[in-house]
Amino acid sequence: MSSLFSYQPLIPAEPATDARGIPYSERYGDIYHSPHGPWGQIDHVFLRGNGLPGRWRGREAFTVCETGFGLGLNFLGLWRAWRNDPARSRRLHMVSFEAHPWRRDDLARLLREHAGADDVRPLGEALLRQWPPLLPGVHRLDFEQGCVTLTLAFGDAAACVPRMRFGADAFFLDGFAPARNPAMWTPELIHALAAHARPGATAATWCSAGAVRRAMQDAGFAVNKEPGFGGKTHMVTARWTGAREGDEDAGDRDRGCLGERVRTGGVLVVGAGLAGAGVAHVLALRGIPVTVVDAHGALGSPASSSSASISPAPNSPAPSSPAAGLPGPASHSVVLPHGGHLAAALTPLVSRDDNLRARLSRAGSQRALARWLGLPAPAAPLRCGTLQLARDRGRGAQDGADAAAELHAANESMLAALGFPAEWVRAVDAEEAARLAGLPVSRGGLYFADGLLVRPQALIDVLLETPGIARGAARVLRLRSGDGGWIAETDRGDLPSFAAVVLANAAGTPAVLAASGLLEGLPRLARMHALAGEVARIEAGLLDGGPRCIVGGEGYLLPAVDGGCVAGSTYVHGAETAEISAAGQAVCLGKAASLLGGAPAAALSALADSLGGTTARVEGAADAANAVGGASATDAAGPAPLPGWAGWRAVLPGRLPAIGPVPAAPGLFLATGYASRGLSWSALAGDLIASMLCDEPQPLETDLLSEIVPR
Repeated sequence: MSSLFSYQPLIPAEPATDARGIPYSERYGDIYHSPHGPWGQIDHVFLRGNGLPGRWRGREAFTVCETGFGLGLNFLGLWRAWRNDPARSRRLHMVSFEAHPWRRDDLARLLREHAGADDVRPLGEALLRQWPPLLPGVHRLDFEQGCVTLTLAFGDAAACVPRMRFGADAFFLDGFAPARNPAMWTPELIHALAAHARPGATAATWCSAGAVRRAMQDAGFAVNKEPGFGGKTHMVTARWTGAREGDEDAGDRDRGCLGERVRTGGVLVVGAGLAGAGVAHVLALRGIPVTVVDAHGALGSPASSSSASISPAPNSPAPSSPAAGLPGPASHSVVLPHGGHLAAALTPLVSRDDNLRARLSRAGSQRALARWLGLPAPAAPLRCGTLQLARDRGRGAQDGADAAAELHAANESMLAALGFPAEWVRAVDAEEAARLAGLPVSRGGLYFADGLLVRPQALIDVLLETPGIARGAARVLRLRSGDGGWIAETDRGDLPSFAAVVLANAAGTPAVLAASGLLEGLPRLARMHALAGEVARIEAGLLDGGPRCIVGGEGYLLPAVDGGCVAGSTYVHGAETAEISAAGQAVCLGKAASLLGGAPAAALSALADSLGGTTARVEGAADAANAVGGASATDAAGPAPLPGWAGWRAVLPGRLPAIGPVPAAPGLFLATGYASRGLSWSALAGDLIASMLCDEPQPLETDLLSEIVPR
């Protein structure tokens, strides 16, 4: 799955100063801020030049687009002005582009020197705490309990600006001087920026070059020259007076109206698994009333509204009280989507060409880190790192030291071409891999420092306890649109009308769409299928306490949680039930054994054999997984299985999810088809759908959005 765009590795900024001590770019031969001081220029040029703070007063949200993030001083000055205005907009967004971002340590030193004022220092410290790793793509940073967001696009502005989706109320044009960096002032880039302008948008820049003014005029801006700041004779202010082509204005108005409606009419989320909880959590953080309904107690078939487990977790908390007018829990026992699922892993992907799947995975991992690390225990993930072992390609005669050296060299070559920071991912040989894992391993691979160990049901429970989320128990059968939004018909009666609905009910999504007359135009959704699978719990003592980090490859082995290590997993096509089986668990153990060496590998192999798993060794893992089918956990003819968990994966063609609006159904959204990467998509999907509902900058490029749009 290749990207449409050729990959360009990020080249970080290198610290330097000119003779006056001003931060300086040797690459472009220019300084990072006015020699007369950054704050005066920010106030005179960018704030006053855009009519701020007056223009944001009384508004729900205000969005600024900046070219050239640099040291972040414009962002900090904007944030300070917003903070100091009691009549400020409820939310403030900045979208900024930077081709050469700073390493965190360099930025920290520069901000200490140049942003040390009492009212700016805490803002700079907050920025540094969230400063992302230097990875190409879009990074979303949230401040002030989500009321201030910074959407940072790391990469060349000419490539990034057309691939972003946002509407700007103001522009800060602040690249290096046109003579030094002409690429930041081309007519093509100015036109691409203007395509994001909302009606009445303004722009300001210290640059008054004639070519820049003409480019702005050609793009639809009415341009004025005004007195400049410091030693500059002139600066430029502008107001966008152009018009978009086609129906784009109408689309913007519709999205804006939907954002207003959901704040009063609320959002119904169908499904209380990782998908539904991720969406509900982010919407509730924005102050949007959310109701989550799920068919508790009816989750034992592939058409269920969430993943299924064979039994609820011991001492699991009861669901929240139902909302007024919604049915409460049914009399049968509640089945939690991940009850009994002790632990799971979230690890990003990499590819030599940084393809679409790798970029999406990276975005999902970064959003999960941002959203979940601050949660209370035991919901907060453990950032333990992931050791992703090189795949055993079965090289025959070429094995041992030669094969290991070749694999390690290939990994190092790939990472050198990508230019990813070593603190995010690095190549490790078998010896270093064993030190990281604390156990002997079979080979080297890649080490991801941001690998997360997650307790899925604990995470879901805490996300759904966010204030503003109400819960009810019902199976949604059909949706119908009405004057006030959407009405859900359920097995327990009609629900009240909601301004918007999000179907996050996994493999149950196509049935609801079909019953609602909406599936015909969605051929990819119509091909969704449910795939059963299971994991096994191993006593950590059998593995000398278990690995210190996640160990992955053809399968995976997780660090100990509550005295047990999870090994996984199976993929069973055509199963009618998702159940724990001895044969399936032998497959899990065989996969885990293939990752290790020495005594731990032997112990797992012996345990797999005791379960009748001699055919489930690594060489035949896939065949054995298919062979187990829906074997019953209570089959008296076979050995008793280990503790574990079994559930369903909702899989779409291409194994990418469907996230976003349903065509020709305003206010209806999907967050489904997460397959085996529910943790990767959960937080990202929440932010995507919330940004779409609220007409905010979207935290993903358009070429990636097009891969996951419902179709």
